[in-house]
Amino acid sequence: MTEVIELDLAGLYAAHRLSLIRMAVLLVDDMGTAEDVVHDAFTTLHQHRSRLREPAAALGYLRTTIVNNARSVLRKRQTARRHLSLARLEDADPADSEVLLAADHQQVLAAVRQLPDRQREVLVLRYWADLSEAEIAQALGISRGSVKSAASRGLDRLETMLGDAR
Repeated sequence: MTEVIELDLAGLYAAHRLSLIRMAVLLVDDMGTAEDVVHDAFTTLHQHRSRLREPAAALGYLRTTIVNNARSVLRKRQTARRHLSLARLEDADPADSEVLLAADHQQVLAAVRQLPDRQREVLVLRYWADLSEAEIAQALGISRGSVKSAASRGLDRLETMLGDAR
């Protein structure tokens, strides 16, 4: 029988929920879906806590689960759009978004949303979640070299897009 690791899920939730939701919003581009993705990640962590070797690994497990859940959500959206032959419906920005973000920040976020999935994921994990290359590689299941490459290409592409916008 596998030993179940004792986790302070309530403490983990209180300490990291908001930053994980912010990270998820950048991945799925929708606050409601991001909250669902994070909630599902915590539920999965609770259900599979026996897979953890130590409590310190819980946050990494959550990040990996959030990235995987976000990918799944995006695949489902793409499939639904393809099969329903609907034009891409843009999510309406919250009413207070312009108050919360300056125009420059809005341009940067719009440019980040246009990046390919891998580049967007790497940049969000690096610059928003402040993860190291090794942590990003682990969360995405890729090599550190792939992380470096995706980050470099993503930053170059952002520079090109934002340079054209200014």
